Amino acid sequence: MESKNITIEFDAAKLDALEFVLRKQRSSVQRRMEEVLQQLYESEVPEAVREYVDSKSAPAARPRRATPKNISRPAAVKEDN
Repeated sequence: MESKNITIEFDAAKLDALEFVLRKQRSSVQRRMEEVLQQLYESEVPEAVREYVDSKSAPAARPRRATPKNISRPAAVKEDN
């Protein structure tokens, strides 16, 4: 799936404070924003539309080779010497 960058403006001092707190939680602004954006997408975009979008981005399934049924193999023949 193709990605796009989102740019937003936010107060520098607040961002520094947020980054400081999130680092202590072993997280980041980037990670948390991605989580929140995913939650927003899931809550606002109807399920049918999400399924359509997912189907467009999923790789096409490879067709499997058909295995022939009812094919008899020759039985082993014992030779008496």
